[in-house]
Amino acid sequence: MLNIINGSCVELENLDRVCVCSHDLFRSAAEAGPHDILKLYNPKGNIINISPSLEPNAPASRYKLEVVAADCNSELLGAELAGSLGFDLSSMEKRLQSLEKKILVDAGETPAVVYEMKKQVDLFREKLESVEHLSWLGFYKDLSEGTHKPSPFYHKRTLHKTKEECEHVREKFMQMSSLEVSEEVRQYLKTPTFDNWQWEDAEIMVLLQVMYTDLDLTVTFNIEPEVLQRFLFEVYRRYNNIPFHNFKHCFCVTQMMYGLIWLTDLRSKMDSMDLLIMLSSAVCHDLDHTGYNNAYQINARTELALRYNDISPLENHHCAVAFEILERRDSNIFRNLSTDQYKRIREGIITCILATDMTRHNEVLNKFKSIVPVFDFSSREHKDLLMMVLIKVSDISNEARPMEVAEPWLDCLLQEFFNQSDVEKLEGLPISPFMDRDKVTKPSSQIGFIRFVLLPLFIELANLFPCLEQHIIDPVRKALDYYTEMEKALEKGKQNRTQNKEVRPDPAAEELQTVLSPATSNSSSGRTPRRSRTRLEM
Repeated sequence: MLNIINGSCVELENLDRVCVCSHDLFRSAAEAGPHDILKLYNPKGNIINISPSLEPNAPASRYKLEVVAADCNSELLGAELAGSLGFDLSSMEKRLQSLEKKILVDAGETPAVVYEMKKQVDLFREKLESVEHLSWLGFYKDLSEGTHKPSPFYHKRTLHKTKEECEHVREKFMQMSSLEVSEEVRQYLKTPTFDNWQWEDAEIMVLLQVMYTDLDLTVTFNIEPEVLQRFLFEVYRRYNNIPFHNFKHCFCVTQMMYGLIWLTDLRSKMDSMDLLIMLSSAVCHDLDHTGYNNAYQINARTELALRYNDISPLENHHCAVAFEILERRDSNIFRNLSTDQYKRIREGIITCILATDMTRHNEVLNKFKSIVPVFDFSSREHKDLLMMVLIKVSDISNEARPMEVAEPWLDCLLQEFFNQSDVEKLEGLPISPFMDRDKVTKPSSQIGFIRFVLLPLFIELANLFPCLEQHIIDPVRKALDYYTEMEKALEKGKQNRTQNKEVRPDPAAEELQTVLSPATSNSSSGRTPRRSRTRLEM
């Protein structure tokens, strides 16, 4: 049964699983056009997906269908939207026509650059009038694999985010949080090729919200939208302004975890609580990281090292901060779970985050290798190990991304490493060999890491899920080849510089020869030369 509300919303009751397969039914019920955006809400007011897994309802538990936007294939709406965004397409086109005429007079023909500019304006108009891009998310983004090179270097800011900085991002996030995310962006978000450098922090929070929604976690665990938004904002606030282990890294790890869940079809193999644990662990895994690793914490006898007795001080701290956020009711996304459910969630998140301590790498990997041949998805122990491996893979997965995305992350990581080694030198602490700016190069930092850490881990996961070979193994092998060639080029350049130095005359020797030359001339005329002052002073 369908009930119309205010002409733009529809209440639906007694829907079975067959009819929900068709989006056309919903469009017909709301008298919506083929280009309209529809939102479906459950009885609690949460946005849910229109899918075959939609639960049947009854008169007492009606769904609500809302038409978010009318048909946008009209020129009027496109112009209105352009105006609201601060663009005047008419002025742009008039200006372009004026410039085109001027160029025609001056040059006699229209240059190719003008045709390209007209093409860009036409594409921009088309984008404005397309429903797929009504959201800010995806509006300005280039979702194709391009060669754009972002600037990853972190500007010097205070370690902790300022109140003003956080409030500015929160306001933008709240304005965006109700916007529709295009299907193109949703699908792109499920791939390892996703480019994080195009997205601002407020947009990233919206994308994280999409992940919880599209995995049906908000509905399954009754996570209210405002609570999820508050949780994500508090997480953003507690990631620090450091070069690598920042909020964008948090997003990259979570996005890779999200992509792996879809690529391996884990939704059909593991229960929703496992998915909630994995996604939330990725979100929280580096909270309040200050840019100094466990070795530094222990050697410097920091407060964290003393508190956690030198046992994974950072990872224990990340867990503690996560549950500080979850202790607040307005940011506790698990507040509607039972006591037993919450206990399992807490244990799972702690287990996953502690597994990201690289000193435990071989321990976790060897255990996983031993069970891969006999892996059983009905075994709790096996699934727990898989979850630990998945977050480890996600945590160090940058080299599985396109090089134009991955290499800037390496620059950020080395910047953070070099900062630590500089401090270690100043404080007289042991210097981590892979962090010393005087000894480490970009290729030397990656070749051994890829060969002995990344590939063995990724290969074992691909042994369980062969479909991952092309998504994470092949790109990492290409990255290894890339850095191997880079190292050869650096070594060749070093050899060339050494050879040039050997061949080049010594300026000091030339000067000495100049001083001695008069004496040589006198000797040839039969006069006894006076001993050189230069020689006497040596």
